[in-house]
Amino acid sequence: MIDRNELLERFTRYVKIYTTSDEESTTFPSTKRQFDLAEMLMNELKAMGVKEVELDEYGYIYAKIPSNTEKDVAPVGFMAHLDTAPAEGGENVKPQIIRNYDGGDIQLPGDPSVVISPKENPVMNELVGDDLITTDGTTLLGADDKAGIAEIMTAAAYMMDHPEFEHGEICIAFTPDEEVGRGVDHFDVKKFGAGFAYTLDGGQLGELEDETFCADSAEVICKGINVHPGYAKDKMVNAIRMAGLFMTLLDETTLPETTENRENYYHATGIKGMENETTINMIVRSFTVDGLKDREKDLERVRLQVLEKFPRGEIQIIVKEQYRNMKEVLDRHPEIMETAKKAFEKAGITPIHKPIRGGTDGSRLTFMGVPTPNVFAGSINMHSKKEFASLQTMEKSTEVILHIVSVLVEA
Repeated sequence: MIDRNELLERFTRYVKIYTTSDEESTTFPSTKRQFDLAEMLMNELKAMGVKEVELDEYGYIYAKIPSNTEKDVAPVGFMAHLDTAPAEGGENVKPQIIRNYDGGDIQLPGDPSVVISPKENPVMNELVGDDLITTDGTTLLGADDKAGIAEIMTAAAYMMDHPEFEHGEICIAFTPDEEVGRGVDHFDVKKFGAGFAYTLDGGQLGELEDETFCADSAEVICKGINVHPGYAKDKMVNAIRMAGLFMTLLDETTLPETTENRENYYHATGIKGMENETTINMIVRSFTVDGLKDREKDLERVRLQVLEKFPRGEIQIIVKEQYRNMKEVLDRHPEIMETAKKAFEKAGITPIHKPIRGGTDGSRLTFMGVPTPNVFAGSINMHSKKEFASLQTMEKSTEVILHIVSVLVEA
Protein backbone atom coordinates (compact mmCIF):
# COMPACT_ATOMS: atom_id res chain seq x y z
CA MET A 1 0.00 0.00 0.00
CA ILE A 2 2.75 2.46 1.00
CA ASP A 3 5.84 3.36 -1.00
CA ARG A 4 8.53 2.68 1.60
CA ASN A 5 11.20 4.50 -0.37
CA GLU A 6 9.03 7.61 -0.59
CA LEU A 7 8.50 7.50 3.17
CA LEU A 8 12.25 7.14 3.81
CA GLU A 9 13.12 9.94 1.40
CA ARG A 10 10.68 12.31 3.09
CA PHE A 11 11.85 11.44 6.57
CA THR A 12 15.58 11.76 5.92
CA ARG A 13 14.98 15.07 4.15
CA TYR A 14 12.86 16.48 6.97
CA VAL A 15 15.28 15.58 9.76
CA LYS A 16 17.99 17.62 8.06
CA ILE A 17 15.94 20.80 8.54
CA TYR A 18 17.03 22.58 11.71
CA THR A 19 13.85 23.19 13.74
CA THR A 20 14.92 23.09 17.39
CA SER A 21 12.64 25.17 19.62
CA ASP A 22 13.85 27.45 22.44
CA GLU A 23 12.18 27.37 25.84
CA GLU A 24 13.73 30.72 26.83
CA SER A 25 12.39 32.58 23.81
CA THR A 26 9.49 35.00 24.23
CA THR A 27 8.43 34.87 20.57
CA PHE A 28 5.95 32.50 18.93
CA PRO A 29 7.08 30.31 17.45
CA SER A 30 10.10 30.31 19.71
CA THR A 31 12.47 29.99 16.72
CA LYS A 32 11.97 31.34 13.20
CA ARG A 33 13.81 28.32 11.77
CA GLN A 34 10.66 26.24 12.29
CA PHE A 35 9.18 28.16 9.36
CA ASP A 36 11.80 26.53 7.09
CA LEU A 37 10.17 23.13 7.46
CA ALA A 38 6.66 24.60 7.58
CA GLU A 39 7.14 26.31 4.23
CA MET A 40 8.58 23.13 2.72
CA LEU A 41 5.55 21.13 3.85
CA MET A 42 3.13 23.78 2.61
CA ASN A 43 4.71 23.67 -0.84
CA GLU A 44 4.71 19.87 -0.92
CA LEU A 45 1.04 19.69 0.03
CA LYS A 46 0.18 22.15 -2.72
CA ALA A 47 2.27 20.15 -5.20
CA MET A 48 0.24 17.06 -4.30
CA GLY A 49 -2.87 18.92 -5.35
CA VAL A 50 -4.21 19.71 -1.88
CA LYS A 51 -6.17 22.93 -2.38
CA GLU A 52 -6.83 24.12 1.16
CA VAL A 53 -3.37 24.72 2.61
CA GLU A 54 -2.46 27.59 4.91
CA LEU A 55 0.67 28.56 6.83
CA ASP A 56 -0.26 31.22 9.37
CA GLU A 57 1.78 33.88 11.15
CA TYR A 58 2.39 31.60 14.15
CA GLY A 59 3.93 28.78 12.14
CA TYR A 60 0.91 26.45 12.09
CA ILE A 61 0.09 24.58 8.90
CA TYR A 62 -3.56 23.69 8.27
CA ALA A 63 -4.60 21.58 5.30
CA LYS A 64 -7.77 19.81 4.19
CA ILE A 65 -8.33 16.98 1.76
CA PRO A 66 -12.04 17.06 0.79
CA SER A 67 -14.24 14.03 1.22
CA ASN A 68 -14.63 11.86 -1.88
CA THR A 69 -17.48 9.70 -0.55
CA GLU A 70 -21.23 10.17 -0.58
CA LYS A 71 -21.39 8.70 2.92
CA ASP A 72 -21.78 10.97 5.92
CA VAL A 73 -18.31 10.68 7.48
CA ALA A 74 -17.11 12.94 10.28
CA PRO A 75 -13.94 14.93 9.48
CA VAL A 76 -10.86 13.40 11.13
CA GLY A 77 -7.62 15.17 11.99
CA PHE A 78 -3.99 14.03 11.95
CA MET A 79 -1.27 16.07 13.65
CA ALA A 80 2.48 16.15 14.23
CA HIS A 81 4.89 18.81 15.44
CA LEU A 82 7.61 20.68 13.56
CA ASP A 83 10.10 21.35 16.33
CA THR A 84 12.71 19.13 17.93
CA ALA A 85 13.73 19.16 21.58
CA PRO A 86 16.41 21.63 22.72
CA ALA A 87 17.93 19.01 25.04
CA GLU A 88 20.38 17.94 22.30
CA GLY A 89 21.67 19.60 19.15
CA GLY A 90 19.32 19.51 16.18
CA GLU A 91 21.48 21.27 13.58
CA ASN A 92 23.39 19.42 10.85
CA VAL A 93 21.60 16.14 11.46
CA LYS A 94 23.26 13.39 9.43
CA PRO A 95 20.92 10.39 9.24
CA GLN A 96 22.40 6.98 8.48
CA ILE A 97 20.45 3.94 7.32
CA ILE A 98 21.29 0.50 8.64
CA ARG A 99 19.72 -1.97 6.26
CA ASN A 100 18.53 -5.32 7.58
CA TYR A 101 19.68 -4.69 11.17
CA ASP A 102 21.45 -7.79 12.49
CA GLY A 103 20.80 -7.41 16.21
CA GLY A 104 24.16 -6.11 17.45
CA ASP A 105 25.39 -2.88 18.94
CA ILE A 106 25.34 0.17 16.66
CA GLN A 107 28.39 2.41 16.97
CA LEU A 108 27.70 5.86 15.58
CA PRO A 109 30.38 7.16 13.21
CA GLY A 110 30.40 10.84 14.20
CA ASP A 111 31.18 9.96 17.82
CA PRO A 112 32.28 6.33 18.29
CA SER A 113 31.72 6.64 22.05
CA VAL A 114 27.97 6.81 21.36
CA VAL A 115 26.65 3.26 21.03
CA ILE A 116 23.04 2.14 20.66
CA SER A 117 22.83 -1.22 22.38
CA PRO A 118 20.10 -3.88 22.65
CA LYS A 119 21.14 -4.24 26.29
CA GLU A 120 19.92 -0.70 26.95
CA ASN A 121 17.13 -0.91 24.37
CA PRO A 122 15.47 -4.36 24.45
CA VAL A 123 13.01 -3.20 21.76
CA MET A 124 15.90 -3.58 19.30
CA ASN A 125 15.54 -7.36 19.61
CA GLU A 126 12.11 -7.00 17.98
CA LEU A 127 13.56 -4.96 15.12
CA VAL A 128 16.08 -7.46 13.76
CA GLY A 129 15.75 -7.45 9.98
CA ASP A 130 14.30 -3.92 9.91
CA ASP A 131 15.96 -0.90 8.35
CA LEU A 132 16.98 1.42 11.18
CA ILE A 133 17.67 5.14 10.86
CA THR A 134 20.06 6.71 13.38
CA THR A 135 22.15 9.88 13.58
CA ASP A 136 25.92 10.02 13.33
CA GLY A 137 26.06 10.42 17.13
CA THR A 138 26.60 14.19 17.27
CA THR A 139 22.93 15.28 17.28
CA LEU A 140 19.50 13.91 18.00
CA LEU A 141 17.65 12.42 15.04
CA GLY A 142 14.39 14.35 15.20
CA ALA A 143 12.12 11.36 14.58
CA ASP A 144 10.22 13.03 17.40
CA ASP A 145 8.26 14.18 15.52
CA LYS A 146 9.46 14.26 11.94
CA ALA A 147 8.59 10.58 11.69
CA GLY A 148 4.99 11.62 12.36
CA ILE A 149 5.22 14.38 9.78
CA ALA A 150 6.64 12.01 7.14
CA GLU A 151 3.89 9.48 7.87
CA ILE A 152 1.08 12.02 7.56
CA MET A 153 2.59 13.49 4.38
CA THR A 154 3.02 10.04 2.83
CA ALA A 155 -0.56 9.10 3.70
CA ALA A 156 -1.79 12.39 2.23
CA ALA A 157 0.15 11.75 -0.99
CA TYR A 158 -1.38 8.28 -1.21
CA MET A 159 -4.91 9.65 -0.91
CA MET A 160 -4.24 12.32 -3.52
CA ASP A 161 -2.71 9.76 -5.91
CA HIS A 162 -5.50 7.21 -5.43
CA PRO A 163 -8.89 8.86 -5.91
CA GLU A 164 -10.47 5.42 -5.71
CA PHE A 165 -9.46 5.27 -2.03
CA GLU A 166 -12.67 6.31 -0.28
CA HIS A 167 -12.41 8.76 2.60
CA GLY A 168 -14.19 11.53 4.42
CA GLU A 169 -12.70 14.99 4.97
CA ILE A 170 -9.10 14.80 6.18
CA CYS A 171 -7.83 17.66 8.35
CA ILE A 172 -4.06 17.98 8.72
CA ALA A 173 -2.13 20.21 11.11
CA PHE A 174 1.57 20.65 11.83
CA THR A 175 2.38 22.63 14.96
CA PRO A 176 5.45 24.49 16.27
CA ASP A 177 6.87 24.55 19.80
CA GLU A 178 5.42 21.28 21.10
CA GLU A 179 8.70 20.42 22.79
CA VAL A 180 8.61 23.58 24.91
CA GLY A 181 4.98 23.08 25.96
CA ARG A 182 3.43 25.77 23.75
CA GLY A 183 2.32 23.71 20.77
CA VAL A 184 -1.34 24.74 20.80
CA ASP A 185 -1.03 28.21 22.37
CA HIS A 186 -2.35 29.81 19.17
CA PHE A 187 -3.98 26.78 17.57
CA ASP A 188 -7.19 27.60 15.68
CA VAL A 189 -9.63 24.78 16.39
CA LYS A 190 -12.25 26.17 14.00
CA LYS A 191 -9.75 26.49 11.16
CA PHE A 192 -8.50 22.93 11.80
CA GLY A 193 -12.04 21.68 11.24
CA ALA A 194 -11.91 18.25 12.88
CA GLY A 195 -14.08 17.22 15.82
CA PHE A 196 -11.49 14.62 16.84
CA ALA A 197 -7.94 13.82 15.80
CA TYR A 198 -4.88 11.64 16.30
CA THR A 199 -1.34 12.82 16.99
CA LEU A 200 1.38 10.73 15.34
CA ASP A 201 3.91 11.31 18.10
CA GLY A 202 4.51 8.00 19.85
CA GLY A 203 7.31 5.48 20.09
CA GLN A 204 7.48 1.79 19.35
CA LEU A 205 5.24 -0.25 17.08
CA GLY A 206 1.75 -0.66 18.53
CA GLU A 207 1.64 2.19 21.01
CA LEU A 208 -1.87 3.62 21.31
CA GLU A 209 -2.25 6.11 24.11
CA ASP A 210 -5.21 7.91 25.62
CA GLU A 211 -3.67 8.85 28.95
CA THR A 212 -0.95 11.40 29.66
CA PHE A 213 0.59 13.03 32.67
CA CYS A 214 -0.99 16.05 34.27
CA ALA A 215 1.70 18.71 34.07
CA ASP A 216 2.69 21.91 35.84
CA SER A 217 5.81 24.04 35.67
CA ALA A 218 7.47 25.43 38.79
CA GLU A 219 9.85 28.37 38.84
CA VAL A 220 11.92 28.46 42.03
CA ILE A 221 13.36 31.97 42.51
CA CYS A 222 16.07 32.18 45.18
CA LYS A 223 16.88 35.75 46.26
CA GLY A 224 20.02 36.52 48.19
CA ILE A 225 22.05 39.57 49.19
CA ASN A 226 25.13 40.34 47.13
CA VAL A 227 28.12 42.11 48.66
CA HIS A 228 31.70 42.47 47.43
CA PRO A 229 33.31 39.15 48.39
CA GLY A 230 36.21 40.95 50.10
CA TYR A 231 33.80 42.49 52.60
CA ALA A 232 31.02 39.89 52.66
CA LYS A 233 31.40 38.39 56.15
CA ASP A 234 28.01 38.31 57.93
CA LYS A 235 26.49 40.30 55.05
CA MET A 236 26.29 38.14 51.92
CA VAL A 237 23.50 35.65 51.27
CA ASN A 238 24.53 33.70 48.17
CA ALA A 239 21.49 32.75 46.06
CA ILE A 240 23.58 30.22 44.12
CA ARG A 241 24.23 28.32 47.35
CA MET A 242 20.55 28.54 48.22
CA ALA A 243 19.65 26.96 44.88
CA GLY A 244 22.29 24.28 45.34
CA LEU A 245 20.87 23.32 48.73
CA PHE A 246 17.37 23.33 47.28
CA MET A 247 18.44 20.76 44.69
CA THR A 248 20.18 18.64 47.33
CA LEU A 249 17.06 18.48 49.52
CA LEU A 250 14.72 17.24 46.77
CA ASP A 251 13.18 13.83 47.40
CA GLU A 252 15.43 11.46 45.42
CA THR A 253 12.68 8.84 45.20
CA THR A 254 10.52 11.09 43.01
CA LEU A 255 12.89 12.13 40.24
CA PRO A 256 12.66 10.96 36.59
CA GLU A 257 15.72 8.75 37.06
CA THR A 258 14.13 6.92 40.00
CA THR A 259 10.52 6.54 38.82
CA GLU A 260 8.56 4.58 36.21
CA ASN A 261 5.05 3.48 35.19
CA ARG A 262 2.50 5.57 37.13
CA GLU A 263 4.92 7.07 39.63
CA ASN A 264 5.00 10.87 39.71
CA TYR A 265 8.05 13.11 39.81
CA TYR A 266 9.47 16.59 39.81
CA HIS A 267 12.48 17.48 37.69
CA ALA A 268 14.88 20.41 37.30
CA THR A 269 15.24 21.43 33.66
CA GLY A 270 17.52 24.44 34.05
CA ILE A 271 19.27 26.75 36.48
CA LYS A 272 20.70 30.22 35.98
CA GLY A 273 21.59 33.25 38.04
CA MET A 274 24.14 35.05 40.18
CA GLU A 275 24.76 35.66 43.87
CA ASN A 276 21.82 38.01 44.22
CA GLU A 277 19.22 35.86 42.43
CA THR A 278 19.24 32.33 41.02
CA THR A 279 16.29 30.61 39.36
CA ILE A 280 15.64 26.89 39.06
CA ASN A 281 13.18 25.88 36.33
CA MET A 282 11.30 22.70 37.13
CA ILE A 283 8.50 20.53 35.79
CA VAL A 284 6.06 18.53 37.91
CA ARG A 285 4.36 15.42 36.53
CA SER A 286 1.64 13.05 37.78
CA PHE A 287 -1.28 11.15 36.29
CA THR A 288 -3.58 12.86 38.80
CA VAL A 289 -3.99 16.44 39.96
CA ASP A 290 -3.70 15.18 43.54
CA GLY A 291 -0.30 13.76 42.65
CA LEU A 292 0.78 17.12 41.27
CA LYS A 293 -0.28 18.87 44.45
CA ASP A 294 1.64 16.31 46.52
CA ARG A 295 4.89 17.04 44.67
CA GLU A 296 4.27 20.79 44.83
CA LYS A 297 3.68 20.49 48.57
CA ASP A 298 7.07 18.80 48.81
CA LEU A 299 8.67 21.74 46.99
CA GLU A 300 7.28 23.94 49.76
CA ARG A 301 8.86 21.59 52.31
CA VAL A 302 12.23 22.09 50.61
CA ARG A 303 11.72 25.86 50.43
CA LEU A 304 11.23 26.09 54.21
CA GLN A 305 14.24 23.89 54.91
CA VAL A 306 16.49 26.07 52.75
CA LEU A 307 15.27 29.20 54.52
CA GLU A 308 16.20 27.64 57.86
CA LYS A 309 19.79 27.64 56.59
CA PHE A 310 19.46 31.08 54.90
CA PRO A 311 16.99 33.04 57.08
CA ARG A 312 17.84 36.38 55.41
CA GLY A 313 17.18 35.02 51.94
CA GLU A 314 13.88 34.71 50.09
CA ILE A 315 12.48 31.91 47.93
CA GLN A 316 9.42 32.24 45.73
CA ILE A 317 7.86 29.27 43.93
CA ILE A 318 5.64 30.14 40.97
CA VAL A 319 3.54 27.19 39.72
CA LYS A 320 1.79 27.32 36.34
CA GLU A 321 -0.57 24.77 34.81
CA GLN A 322 0.65 23.21 31.56
CA TYR A 323 -1.78 20.42 30.66
CA ARG A 324 -3.99 17.75 32.21
CA ASN A 325 -4.56 14.02 31.67
CA MET A 326 -6.56 13.68 28.46
CA LYS A 327 -8.09 10.39 29.59
CA GLU A 328 -10.69 12.35 31.55
CA VAL A 329 -12.17 13.57 28.25
CA LEU A 330 -11.36 10.60 26.00
CA ASP A 331 -13.23 8.21 28.28
CA ARG A 332 -16.38 10.14 27.33
CA HIS A 333 -15.70 9.43 23.64
CA PRO A 334 -14.82 5.70 23.48
CA GLU A 335 -15.57 5.52 19.75
CA ILE A 336 -12.36 7.45 19.00
CA MET A 337 -10.17 4.78 20.57
CA GLU A 338 -12.34 2.01 19.10
CA THR A 339 -11.73 3.40 15.62
CA ALA A 340 -7.98 3.34 16.23
CA LYS A 341 -8.11 -0.22 17.58
CA LYS A 342 -9.97 -1.41 14.48
CA ALA A 343 -7.36 0.31 12.30
CA PHE A 344 -4.59 -1.46 14.23
CA GLU A 345 -6.36 -4.76 13.66
CA LYS A 346 -6.56 -4.08 9.92
CA ALA A 347 -2.81 -3.39 9.95
CA GLY A 348 -2.12 -6.61 11.85
CA ILE A 349 -0.89 -4.79 14.93
CA THR A 350 -1.64 -5.60 18.56
CA PRO A 351 -2.14 -2.32 20.43
CA ILE A 352 0.17 -1.54 23.33
CA HIS A 353 -2.10 0.39 25.62
CA LYS A 354 -0.24 2.27 28.33
CA PRO A 355 -0.11 5.77 29.81
CA ILE A 356 2.33 8.29 28.36
CA ARG A 357 4.96 9.46 30.83
CA GLY A 358 4.86 12.78 29.06
CA GLY A 359 2.43 14.77 26.95
CA THR A 360 1.53 15.63 23.39
CA ASP A 361 -0.22 18.52 21.68
CA GLY A 362 -3.26 16.29 22.02
CA SER A 363 -3.15 16.63 25.80
CA ARG A 364 -4.21 20.27 25.65
CA LEU A 365 -6.14 20.01 22.41
CA THR A 366 -8.40 17.41 24.01
CA PHE A 367 -9.46 19.99 26.59
CA MET A 368 -9.96 22.56 23.80
CA GLY A 369 -12.76 20.45 22.35
CA VAL A 370 -10.85 18.14 19.97
CA PRO A 371 -10.32 14.73 21.69
CA THR A 372 -6.93 13.55 20.42
CA PRO A 373 -5.28 10.25 21.42
CA ASN A 374 -1.74 9.40 20.33
CA VAL A 375 -0.51 6.79 17.84
CA PHE A 376 3.00 5.37 17.53
CA ALA A 377 5.30 7.09 15.04
CA GLY A 378 8.46 5.05 15.57
CA SER A 379 10.90 7.25 17.49
CA ILE A 380 12.96 5.41 20.12
CA ASN A 381 15.20 7.25 22.64
CA MET A 382 13.55 10.59 21.97
CA HIS A 383 15.59 13.74 22.75
CA SER A 384 18.84 11.77 22.66
CA LYS A 385 21.88 11.29 20.43
CA LYS A 386 20.92 7.61 20.62
CA GLU A 387 17.53 8.26 19.02
CA PHE A 388 16.61 5.92 16.19
CA ALA A 389 13.60 4.77 14.19
CA SER A 390 12.57 1.68 12.25
CA LEU A 391 11.46 2.32 8.69
CA GLN A 392 9.12 -0.67 8.86
CA THR A 393 7.50 0.73 12.02
CA MET A 394 7.03 4.08 10.27
CA GLU A 395 5.48 2.25 7.33
CA LYS A 396 2.99 0.57 9.68
CA SER A 397 2.15 3.91 11.26
CA THR A 398 1.37 5.32 7.82
CA GLU A 399 -0.86 2.33 7.12
CA VAL A 400 -2.70 2.95 10.40
CA ILE A 401 -3.56 6.50 9.24
CA LEU A 402 -5.15 5.08 6.09
CA HIS A 403 -6.93 2.33 7.99
CA ILE A 404 -8.40 4.88 10.45
CA VAL A 405 -9.79 6.72 7.41
CA SER A 406 -11.24 3.48 6.01
CA VAL A 407 -12.80 2.43 9.32
CA LEU A 408 -14.64 5.75 9.52
CA VAL A 409 -16.04 5.25 5.99
CA GLU A 410 -17.13 1.71 6.86
CA ALA A 411 -18.82 2.67 10.14
